[in-house]
Amino acid sequence: MPEGERLQKALARAGYGSRRSCESLILEGRVTVDGEVALIGKRVHPDDQVICVDGKLAPTSQVNVYYLLNKPDGVVTTVFDPQGRSTVLDLVESPVRVFPVGRLDMNTEGLLILTNDGRLAHLVTHPSSGIAKEYVVRVEGDPSPGALRRLRDGVELDDGVTAPAQVSRVSEGLLRIVIHEGRNRQVRRMCAAVGHEVTRLVRTRIGPLQDPTLTPGSSRQLSLSEVRRLMQAVGMSDELTSTMPS
Repeated sequence: MPEGERLQKALARAGYGSRRSCESLILEGRVTVDGEVALIGKRVHPDDQVICVDGKLAPTSQVNVYYLLNKPDGVVTTVFDPQGRSTVLDLVESPVRVFPVGRLDMNTEGLLILTNDGRLAHLVTHPSSGIAKEYVVRVEGDPSPGALRRLRDGVELDDGVTAPAQVSRVSEGLLRIVIHEGRNRQVRRMCAAVGHEVTRLVRTRIGPLQDPTLTPGSSRQLSLSEVRRLMQAVGMSDELTSTMPS
């Protein structure tokens, strides 16, 4: 068997800081490999060994995992909340540490990707990718044709005019909006700018990903074909899917 990689390198790749910081973790006795306290110089095989930091499994595996979550109202999109509120990580059971791709406000519902694939996460959230995000939006009142036109053409916000969006009226006070940007609270601010406060907001699609059968609070792993379609949507080679677990 090959000699493996240095433990501090595996920990740094997993997000525990610089290699020097990871060496400090090892020197402090906070890292174990297969149940034994690790020493500086230890080489490991991350896909085959159990590596823990402070007794918790470290996401050092080089296998990429991808989850789709239907985030319910009242859950925060963060890996840790100092106020002790429920986070999206509480709703996903993963053998490795994952993080949310982008964010949804606490009171916004709907689809959210969680993964340990930093490259894909960056491309999905980067403005240059222009990946479509579709929302079903309940607003106060019933927007006029003029208001809908403004939403489609772009509205002035405090951080600039929004890019053109696809907007359709589903029924009285209910809209379907597709945007290709990722500004903070963008859909809520767009609707407020045309005089209609949002009372409920649900994201129903991220690029090629949608799943109307996924109930609020539920999650599932993305299939290989879904990951490939997502990668293609952001102009990324799907070669990394070879590292997904079978």
